[in-house]
Amino acid sequence: MIDLAIKVAKTAGDFLLERFGKIRRINEKKTGRRMTLVTDVDIEAERKIARLIHQECPHHDILGEESTAERKESDYRWLIDPLDGTHNYIRGIPLYGVSVALEYQGEVVLGVINLPYFNQLFEAQKGKGALLNGERIFVSKRNLPQTIALYDSTLLDDKGLKISFLERLTKRIFTIRSLGSAAVHLSLLARGSVDLLVEYGEEPWDFSAGALLVEESGGRITDMEGRSWNPYMPRYIASNGRIHDEVLKIWAQRQI
Repeated sequence: MIDLAIKVAKTAGDFLLERFGKIRRINEKKTGRRMTLVTDVDIEAERKIARLIHQECPHHDILGEESTAERKESDYRWLIDPLDGTHNYIRGIPLYGVSVALEYQGEVVLGVINLPYFNQLFEAQKGKGALLNGERIFVSKRNLPQTIALYDSTLLDDKGLKISFLERLTKRIFTIRSLGSAAVHLSLLARGSVDLLVEYGEEPWDFSAGALLVEESGGRITDMEGRSWNPYMPRYIASNGRIHDEVLKIWAQRQI
């Protein structure tokens, strides 16, 4: 299955790269409480992925960001985000990617993220480690004062909660960034470029592949109370593992 995941991620990534800067149509859509943007590129990239999966695994379920939702009562379900970082993509910022994960009986068993602009392909299989362009990658070993953190970029929801936590967190770490793509965020964490990621309101297709990458590169990902991750939890903390318990304590001390 990993070969198929790589194939579809590369196919979609090549299409995104070809169409970068050449968007024809942009529409608004509502996701939960947020208004987001969707382009003709998102939709066509997802169709390409779905077609390839159907050709090789016609009985598998698919759950995609751009309305693809097929239930065939299979033990396998693909979670696909054809263009993670749509707003970046629209504005000509190359921080975007393709995210493809596969569940087996509810557990994510493989994940692939393609960052086509940078020619970076990340892959992970449960229990087999994480790779970047075929080479093993690992999370960092930095402590909390050295930490570069990536943080959810919107304050539209739960503004007070986010600001309270952010104020406490920034007093304990080196610096903070926000890049506008869960796929990019999780990839950077898995390869050891950053040390912490805090995200709110993500969907299963946004972070399932990246979560497995982090886990298989030696990191840790949980909900805000420290419970093991699953594709359907609404918010999460991911880290190099070394700083994780300290960050959970900072979260517990926040003022709402």
